[in-house]
Amino acid sequence: MAKGKYHKWLTYEGLVLLEGWARDGLTDEQIARNMGITTSTYYEWMKKHVDISDAIKKGKEVADYEVENAMHKAARGYYQEEESVTNKGDVVTVKKWHPPNPTMAIFWLKNRKASTWRDKQDHTVEDVTPRFIEDVPQDD
Repeated sequence: MAKGKYHKWLTYEGLVLLEGWARDGLTDEQIARNMGITTSTYYEWMKKHVDISDAIKKGKEVADYEVENAMHKAARGYYQEEESVTNKGDVVTVKKWHPPNPTMAIFWLKNRKASTWRDKQDHTVEDVTPRFIEDVPQDD
C-alpha cells in the first residue's frame, strides 16, 4: 500500500464512512479490510490520526447504546406496533406484546448488579478455629 493513502480517510466523506461502518457493528478487522489496509496499519492510523480514531469511536458508541437500549427493552418486555391483514383484506395496525426475555434480564442483572446477581458470591468466614476430636464433648 502506498504511503499517504490515509489522506482519503481524513476527508469528510471518509470519516463519515468510517463512522458508519463502526455504527453498523463492523469489527476493526472488517473496517480495515473495507479500507483496503491491514489490521496493523489500521491500528497505526488510529494512533497517529485522531480524526480517524474519533470517527470510529463515535460510531461504536452509537452502536453500543443502540444494543444496550434494545437489550434493556427486551429484558423488560415491550409493545410493538405492527401492520396486519384482516380476513376481509383490510390492513390494520395492532399492538403486539413481546414478553420479557429472561436471558436478557439475567445478563443485565449479572452485569449491572454483580454484587447481588453474579453466580459467584464473595463470602467471608469469621472465627474459623479448628476443632479437634478431643475438644468435642463425649458421652460417658
